[in-house]
Amino acid sequence: MKTKEYNIIVEKHADGLYRFILSNIRDEFKAQDIVQDSFEKMWINHESVDFQKAKSFLFRIAYNRMIDVIRRDKKMSGSSEISDRKADDVLDYRQSELREIINNALNQLTDIQRSVVLLRDYEGYTYQEIAQITELSEAQVKVYIFRARQHLKNIIGKFEEVV
Repeated sequence: MKTKEYNIIVEKHADGLYRFILSNIRDEFKAQDIVQDSFEKMWINHESVDFQKAKSFLFRIAYNRMIDVIRRDKKMSGSSEISDRKADDVLDYRQSELREIINNALNQLTDIQRSVVLLRDYEGYTYQEIAQITELSEAQVKVYIFRARQHLKNIIGKFEEVV
């Protein structure tokens, strides 16, 4: 990959990569660090990376780095809970309540389930692209997404009965 192609990848995918990482770890500074580390690793390997596969290469690096950060944080804190995202001041009460419900439901998923669901439903990646990013088979990705959606449906469905 040439410098010009690398810059194209940065322009096209920096925001999406940041949103994906932030939605998983919910810490702006850690997300920024992971994205920066990912682009740095891609630059270090830019000569061996094919431009057509650069997006999946970049997301795979970021995904693996994110998993490392999550595991390190769990070991350091002794807790499996990731810090909650603060609601935006701009949102009204009902929107922030809905966001909290969804975030709590997502936090109950395993790391891999949360990642594949967010990649598919939030970022819009295909099953094949998610398989490349997570280094899973396409069948495994489909199973994780199906089970995660079922789990989310059960959690959010119970909430609707209460309200």
